[in-house]
Amino acid sequence: MAEKSEVYSQKIKQKGFWNYTELYNFCFSWLEDEGFGVSEKEYTEKVSSFGKEINIKWEASKGVTDYFKYKIEVSWHILGMKEAEIERDGKKETTNKGEVEIKILATMIRDPEDRWEKKPIWKFMRATYEKFIIKPTIDEYEGRLEDKAKKYVSEIKAFLQIEGR
Repeated sequence: MAEKSEVYSQKIKQKGFWNYTELYNFCFSWLEDEGFGVSEKEYTEKVSSFGKEINIKWEASKGVTDYFKYKIEVSWHILGMKEAEIERDGKKETTNKGEVEIKILATMIRDPEDRWEKKPIWKFMRATYEKFIIKPTIDEYEGRLEDKAKKYVSEIKAFLQIEGR
């Protein structure tokens, strides 16, 4: 079984005005631009008198080497989303109003294809290999993924114009 280590986890919340379509496209495109393959695992939408409730789950993965793979899971929960009109630079603009929460979880997967799991001796050798030989490499790749996930979060915050939250 592939070894997984959670490298970074963060939650972003915004209540107020934001453009759903632009935010969705920005978040999706950012992952693709960074070389991740993105698949939408869930999309549910409920309409009520309080507005739309939307749940979205994405799974983005990127093979780094044949031994390391990055995975970023993005979970959206949107409450009370309604269309709204705002005035920006003297022009009326249609946007959305409501509460959006985005959770980001970055995980590094070692041996994603279970090559080292086929025989008990290989399993033992893998543990030794990881503990004594490539420990600095594991730390380096985990650090890179953490930096990438932090950059993603800061880009989303900048897009939503959230500072220091």
